[in-house]
Amino acid sequence: MENLITELVFIPAPGVGHIMSTIEIAKLLVTRDHHLSITVLLINPPPTFGSCSAVTTYIQSLAKTKMDRISFIDLPQDKTPPVSKVPMAALTNCINNHCKYVRKIVANKMSQPGSARVAGFVVDMFCTGMIDVANEFNIPTYVFFTSNAGFLRFKLYIQTLYDYENQDIVVLSNSDSTIHVPSFAKPVPTKVFPGVFQTLEGLDFVLGSARRLRKAKAIIVNTFLELETHAIKSFSEDCTIPMVYPVGPILNLEGCSLKAAGNDEIITWLDSQPPSSVVFLCFGSTGSFDEFQVKEIANGLERSGYRFLWSLRRPPKDKRTRAPSDYEDLGTVLPEGFLQRTAGIGKVTGWVPQVAVLAHSAVGGFVSHCGWNSLLESLWFGVPSAAWPIDAEQQINAFEMVVELGLALEIKLDHKDFCNQKANKVVVTAEEIENGVRRLMNDKKVRTDVKEMREKSIAAVAEGGSSYASVGRLILDFKRNLL
Repeated sequence: MENLITELVFIPAPGVGHIMSTIEIAKLLVTRDHHLSITVLLINPPPTFGSCSAVTTYIQSLAKTKMDRISFIDLPQDKTPPVSKVPMAALTNCINNHCKYVRKIVANKMSQPGSARVAGFVVDMFCTGMIDVANEFNIPTYVFFTSNAGFLRFKLYIQTLYDYENQDIVVLSNSDSTIHVPSFAKPVPTKVFPGVFQTLEGLDFVLGSARRLRKAKAIIVNTFLELETHAIKSFSEDCTIPMVYPVGPILNLEGCSLKAAGNDEIITWLDSQPPSSVVFLCFGSTGSFDEFQVKEIANGLERSGYRFLWSLRRPPKDKRTRAPSDYEDLGTVLPEGFLQRTAGIGKVTGWVPQVAVLAHSAVGGFVSHCGWNSLLESLWFGVPSAAWPIDAEQQINAFEMVVELGLALEIKLDHKDFCNQKANKVVVTAEEIENGVRRLMNDKKVRTDVKEMREKSIAAVAEGGSSYASVGRLILDFKRNLL
């Protein structure tokens, strides 16, 4: 079994973060076992999707990249227009439209004499429609769940409540109550349910996704046992859930150097700040705010008196694209005189390399949208976070980090105001931002606990660690498929 060449087919969702995570786990697997070979099938998003140009450019660069035993195939772009109004459902529809291309590639691969046998599909959490394609070839499918174990179990539990206990999830998610979820020791407020649960169309997408997850042979999760002990152990309570492999943290740390990223001005500024003195504000690849909210953030930062580095992005003109851009003149959106008054302690900029900033010794706190990759990165570098979730599953992520694990502070966890945001309506006040920043920079217990979790995260992926062992079991699982 050890001498067989084991071929895997990876299918990431068409988002830069999802593709990066997929490549990182692919690199990890081929490094651990020299008899593994991986083909990554890259899906190009349609022009109507957020950050489409950035994703397309990244995919084109990968298609030309040479990695040891990892190859890339750029799939034809399917131009069928999305039919769903739910963004994630529209994305899934787009992905499913590429099944015909995947089917053709796999059939050709398997028909070539002397080619390696395909031991498994490894598909993104948004690509579970590809399970049907894999089944046509009698190939097992593994889902790479790029979020956390807590949300995975939450999603599967909600599906159980709906399918077997006739629970009205839309009514529940719009209520002001709490619910026991197996993945969390503490009751979960319904106000932190993802916004997609609040409509029938959105719920239909979530339930379909959860049902398909149960059809996988196993689920690979970007987390580690020491971080989500309770959540990971809770999977054993439901025998219908596939095997779960916690393999994280899976991170792309190649951009840890600000100098390598070409940000000389930011380097110079951070280098001049005292250790752990700077609050870093960054809200992900699609995070942006209208002018009213921007002014509240600015006022809150100024009142707090703390040093800050703020990645401020301009909202997209076309709401369908969801892709923010940099301001040409920051003074047009910030309070009058703000840049001059804070020149000594603060810096407002456009896009920044988040990993490189978090790695800098001057950064002592991170105001985050609570995307799971961002939270894992902040833990890896021992930087405490303040939670300001925006969309997707970020409210659940924030609840887990702040309430369940005590590894972050709160700016605001309730997403409903944000999801129903109207023009010129302040979502989070300057006072809430000021108080959140002060707690972030002054809470010694959270800072100590985050530093301890940093050591555990590093140990988890090192030889002898929990995730290192889990990856070893996963590789054996792949190889058994060839017997």
